[in-house]
Amino acid sequence: MASQLLAQVKEYLKALQDEICAGLEQADGKAQFVEDAWQREEGGGGRTRVIRDGAIIEQGGVNFSHVFGASMPASATAHRPELAGRSFHACGVSLVIHPKNPHIPTSHANVRFFIAEKEGEQPIWWFGGGFDLTPFYPEREDVEHWHQVAKDLCDPFGEDVYPKYKKWCDDYFYLKHRDETRGVGGLFFDDLNEWGFEKSFAFMQAVGNGYLDAYLPIVSKRKDTDYDEQQRQFQLYRRGRYVEFNLVWDRGTLFGLQSGGRTESILMSMPPLARWEYDYTPAPGTAEAKLYEHYLKPQDWLAMSEK
Repeated sequence: MASQLLAQVKEYLKALQDEICAGLEQADGKAQFVEDAWQREEGGGGRTRVIRDGAIIEQGGVNFSHVFGASMPASATAHRPELAGRSFHACGVSLVIHPKNPHIPTSHANVRFFIAEKEGEQPIWWFGGGFDLTPFYPEREDVEHWHQVAKDLCDPFGEDVYPKYKKWCDDYFYLKHRDETRGVGGLFFDDLNEWGFEKSFAFMQAVGNGYLDAYLPIVSKRKDTDYDEQQRQFQLYRRGRYVEFNLVWDRGTLFGLQSGGRTESILMSMPPLARWEYDYTPAPGTAEAKLYEHYLKPQDWLAMSEK
């Protein structure tokens, strides 16, 4: 039974990777993804696909992986103690896109499936994932569009789903040491199994399929916006926050490294360039200050008024 569920999910995830790569290549119009297939000595492997130096995308990756092992890594058992002593299978698609133009936000998405098994006991399975947006020079209509797509895909599964997973995203992608959100959020869910397999799988697919609908219209609107070197430097500074989150707080990064995953694929999410500056404070009244004052705080984006 567990192997049948796993096979069904893997088939979808591989097709999703293909679909997202094709959509991003078409939007970029210049660069193409290069695939790096890899095997994991402890069990499993994946397809890392990286795109670089495009007309729009400076660097990005769309990964598929399926790894398995005899025991769950410490980051997983700390989160779910009942998984100790179980073998596991973990498969998913994870992506991060870093455009060059500072007016196009960085985007991230992930959908995943876990099964943990122990002889003589029922398997424990669950779905997780979501997508989130990290703008540098945010436009309200872009943020509203992103969240409207998120709400629309959640609504068929219950009116409480979007508010619940939107808040979870705000809470998860929060840099505690900076007291700010990583960006403007989106959706985040984990440990999803209470709906049963079919409905839970359908929701994971809705999230995976929703990413391009949420992101590509923003790319299309902002790709021709002019920018200067000062804006580029601010983008690189804010990319530093992305690095900080992934290395300090992200459970997925910890799981990948602790499970003996492929380091290059795990750290594919890092931007190609980033910078840090001591005690940076944006000048009052600037677009950079507006990011801090109005966007790096959890709020109801679909009800907000112009500020």
